[in-house]
Amino acid sequence: MRAILIDDEKPALLHLEKLLHKDGEIEVVGKYTFAQAGIDHLKKDKTDIVFLDIGMPEINGLEAAEYIQQIDQSIKIVYITAYSEYALEAFELNALDYILKPIVPVRFQKTLERIRNSVPATQPVETEPVDDVVKVLCFKRLTLQDGHPDGKKLKWRTMKAQELFAFLMHHKGEWVSKEKIIDALWPEYTEEKATTHLHTSVYQIRKLLKEWGITTKLEYAQEGYRLSQEGIMNDVDRFEAGIQADKDYAEDCYLQNDHLLSLYRGDYLEEHDYPWASIRRQNLLQAYMNLLFTTAQYEINHNREQQAIQRLLGAWQKDPYSEEICRLLMSAYASIGHYALLASCYRSFVNLLHEDLGIEPEKETVQLYQRLHP
Repeated sequence: MRAILIDDEKPALLHLEKLLHKDGEIEVVGKYTFAQAGIDHLKKDKTDIVFLDIGMPEINGLEAAEYIQQIDQSIKIVYITAYSEYALEAFELNALDYILKPIVPVRFQKTLERIRNSVPATQPVETEPVDDVVKVLCFKRLTLQDGHPDGKKLKWRTMKAQELFAFLMHHKGEWVSKEKIIDALWPEYTEEKATTHLHTSVYQIRKLLKEWGITTKLEYAQEGYRLSQEGIMNDVDRFEAGIQADKDYAEDCYLQNDHLLSLYRGDYLEEHDYPWASIRRQNLLQAYMNLLFTTAQYEINHNREQQAIQRLLGAWQKDPYSEEICRLLMSAYASIGHYALLASCYRSFVNLLHEDLGIEPEKETVQLYQRLHP
């Protein structure tokens, strides 16, 4: 096995190198006092293990681990620290092990044993790759489905890893600073503790992406993160692209819009109720309602009143105070001669506004009822 050592203290580097040389099973192929130099080495030469000091200037060990994982997730990391409180954090970041300074030979032998046990006895059997596109659903709840025909759902280890994935998806491949992520997801924690949770969640997301063979990458640079959009099919992005496309409303456009409306299974991430998603949730709901109104009006004008009625009744459950829905429903009932339902619809709406809000319907709604009802 090949290893590099990264520690800003040269005596510590020499001591660790002697211990490894004495064991004889691990070849030291590089020693560095700056993390960036070690990272540059890993970009060029295949390495199995990195012995990494946590407390270093410029780029500390925890941040360096972010870059190392991006280079090759199979690289095993053993943290070296003079502070025992970092031990738990090291394991949360899925380090293979940690060693406290000064390094005690007996404890170091346990680390070497752990390294040996981490090497598989045989080569793993390659599994059949799945489709390289993962379906991500953000309407109603966040759901990931793999490329298999049965659409098996991917499961999250923690709720915060799920929220971090959703937050980065929300930013559509843009870089998001570490500070912005922490403010949104861990505002109640100290910076040190929040950073620990962030690193842990990042690791869990990367592990999930790797296990499921997803080509999407969670990238880190300049103290910021982004989720690349390759290999992901997002229902919300498809919906937004569809409603923004220029098109003349005809039969083919109607079919396209009917499909877009079917994507809207519920409000944007509504079951998670993330505060940072509220503005986009409202914007998407308004866009959905506008598209629904246009589609329902087309159906009423082309002898598809029943489809319009079912569509509008479903929408009314989301927005029971909508004057537009009430007017379209009355128009649909009048178009097929269901005047009793027209009157019932109007009276129910009037009573709801009066009892819940203490207001009367808009003048346009009243005039439409008077014109349509015989």
